[in-house]
Amino acid sequence: MEKINEVSIVKLKDIEPNPHQPRTVFDENSLVELSDSIKNYGILQPVTVKYLGNDKYQLVMGERRYRASLLLGLETIPCIIVDIDDDKSAMVAMIENLQREDLNFFEEAIGYHKLINEHGISQKELSSKIGKNQSTISNKLRILALSDEERIIIVEAGLSERHSRALIKVDDLDLRMSILNTVIEKKLNVKQTEELIDRRLKIDKKKRQKVFSKINYKIYVNTIKTAFKSIKDTGVDIEYEEDDFEDYIEVKMRIPKN
Repeated sequence: MEKINEVSIVKLKDIEPNPHQPRTVFDENSLVELSDSIKNYGILQPVTVKYLGNDKYQLVMGERRYRASLLLGLETIPCIIVDIDDDKSAMVAMIENLQREDLNFFEEAIGYHKLINEHGISQKELSSKIGKNQSTISNKLRILALSDEERIIIVEAGLSERHSRALIKVDDLDLRMSILNTVIEKKLNVKQTEELIDRRLKIDKKKRQKVFSKINYKIYVNTIKTAFKSIKDTGVDIEYEEDDFEDYIEVKMRIPKN
């Protein structure tokens, strides 16, 4: 192993990516541009790795430089080898990436969530480490209420974080997906999306109330039918008649006096 905290030349095949990398999407065009820059000027800033043993290393910082070097077909890369444990390595990798500007908002939110839940960092501490307001972090965490499928659709459609925050107002998954499809199809901006959500929620509420009302009258009718059966079981020659009209149910029972 080379010396700790000094620049060393390491074979790319001996370096594995950081499993705690928060970035899930790497822009291919951006990597090609970076690889062209490396081809012309070399790697100006070494990547950071930690030693795993048996001449193997794990990336801590510099994922894009690492990937661009692989794309370029390089055999070696300059590295600074650091001596840190797995927990700190994961934290450093996440924080380094979260300070970049090219993560999408879901990747940022996932990174925040991991740092808070896996490494015990509070939102206040995280705010200090990455230089962002605590309210910004809190708002980003809220959008993780959306499903993986919804996140992929939103990112691929180029919708904004504000679109995502508007959508989490909708609890019903089917309704939310329907609204999302409409937003994409009609290319609605955030304000239009919020207005659409308000309209659809009102319509959905009315439908639910109508269904509930329908359930209620069925309960009443079933209660009457149960009473009818109880009387019938006593041997009384009772008669039951039910008519279903558009706006109401009419129930008649004839009970002999003698």
